[in-house]
Amino acid sequence: MSPLFSKSNDDWFLPEDVRKQLLKTFDSLKNTVVLETFAQPGENDEFAEYMNKFCRDLAKLTDKIVVREHEIPSARAEELGVTASPTLCINPDDYYIRFLGAPVGEEGKAFITAIVLVSLGMHGLSDVSGPLLEQLNEERMVQVFVSPTCPYCPGQSMSAIKGAIAKPGLIKAEIVEMNENPELTKRYNVGSVPHTIINDGAHSALGLMPEERFIVEMIYLKDAEELLAEGALPGMDGKHIPSQYGNIEPGEVDLVIIGAGPAGLTAGIYAIRAGLTAVVLEKNIVGGQVALTPVVENYPGFANVPGKQLMDIMSEHAREYTPVHEGEGVESIQMGDPEKDEPMIITTNRGQYTTKGIILSTGAVYRQLGAPGETRYFGRGINYCASCDGYLYKGKKVAIIGGGNTALTDALHLKNLGVDVTIIHRRDTFRAQQSLQDSIEHEGIPVLWNTVVEEIQGDEMRVNNLQLRNIKDGTMTNLSVDGAFIAIGQVPTTDLAKEMGVTIKEDGYVEVDTTMRTNIPRVYAAGDITGGLQQIVTAIGEGSIAAMSAFEDLSHPYWKK
Repeated sequence: MSPLFSKSNDDWFLPEDVRKQLLKTFDSLKNTVVLETFAQPGENDEFAEYMNKFCRDLAKLTDKIVVREHEIPSARAEELGVTASPTLCINPDDYYIRFLGAPVGEEGKAFITAIVLVSLGMHGLSDVSGPLLEQLNEERMVQVFVSPTCPYCPGQSMSAIKGAIAKPGLIKAEIVEMNENPELTKRYNVGSVPHTIINDGAHSALGLMPEERFIVEMIYLKDAEELLAEGALPGMDGKHIPSQYGNIEPGEVDLVIIGAGPAGLTAGIYAIRAGLTAVVLEKNIVGGQVALTPVVENYPGFANVPGKQLMDIMSEHAREYTPVHEGEGVESIQMGDPEKDEPMIITTNRGQYTTKGIILSTGAVYRQLGAPGETRYFGRGINYCASCDGYLYKGKKVAIIGGGNTALTDALHLKNLGVDVTIIHRRDTFRAQQSLQDSIEHEGIPVLWNTVVEEIQGDEMRVNNLQLRNIKDGTMTNLSVDGAFIAIGQVPTTDLAKEMGVTIKEDGYVEVDTTMRTNIPRVYAAGDITGGLQQIVTAIGEGSIAAMSAFEDLSHPYWKK
């Protein structure tokens, strides 16, 4: 065994498997990267210690990383204007890239990626975003508020970091861990992450955006929809930047798989193994709803595993076979005549693909409650992702609205974080698996049965009360809360399917046969979009069947006489 990974070597902070992976990543480093850390004794000491140990290990792994540790106050801190403890700066003499708070959890990925890009001298922006950014001639301070368990946050952070590398004189990027910076979090009323603040609130955005949209809104300090209405970007549909803003050559593949959840990733693996060429397109993050699940306990081979970790494993496996493009959403599909072997043309926010077949694995999105105040207070106390936003409510009181597996899983996750949780359910029994019900009872989480939310109330800033109604006797009550997580099911994402003429069942899901074929030749569907038993194992099975059906049909077209 190499001395670097000797079990007797106890002065390492990072686990051996992580060090091995980082060594592979750091093989590509070219120029020296300087990491400067700042900490003030007595303030977030635990996180400051984590930050310093993390950085020291990185410097021991490669001579391309140099670490310099400073205190607050100090001459260097004053020179750079660093006041938050801890703060981590990457090549501060060349770029303004700062992590306010230790880059723990998911944000560690953004930190490592930033090191690689800075070392290579590459911004990493797409061929669309790069030319767009050339229009910027004014300073931008971009602050992305994040949490350690938010799978959406690294993508938003990287858009800011890439911009800072591309425009070092104009763009400043701060990645703000909200729990380690409560004053900033409160100042900007951050209630959900990622939450992006540009130029001290001149523009703000909630959630993960495609890189191209991020760049456009950063330049113009306006929502893309507002820019469209003003005609500022002709041809822009509010969701993507048309190809006229970048030079992207169309790609030709046998199969385009839309959606990178368990079904889409599995379809990609099976398609390539069958001899097809394929690409997986995902407009958000790889993993879909599973990536947002705190703990998965019913997946064979894992007694329990965080949903994001499970999807990282699947994603890594899929990428060994086929390209998986995150942040690339499909905007339109031009259907060709299968009888004439005409290809289908798929337009995305980054270019066009011509393909012989399509697998729809677009999954589902959160179902909204529909109560007054829900939209007004979204991101200000109303949340849908416990994994993303749970950390914000430590020591506070929240309600979980729902009675299925997701609701109970979220309630247990929040309870484990130290959140005071109450479940609100409109029935007198749960629909969740018995094991989850048993855990809720064991943890002593209170439940308000036969109860619905009539109205979500609050002040100008945040939610503070839920007006409730008992459906049995009609009595009205109030529940004081700091926030609420809505977990009442999902709505299938079928917009593309409808545009293509795919048959939609009465329940709103795509209709498929046992081979995952739709009514449209060369179009298949798999995963949550098809309804039925919406489980990870089911989605994986459907993804493999859809890929093999596509292989069979492209080899022997059943639609040809």
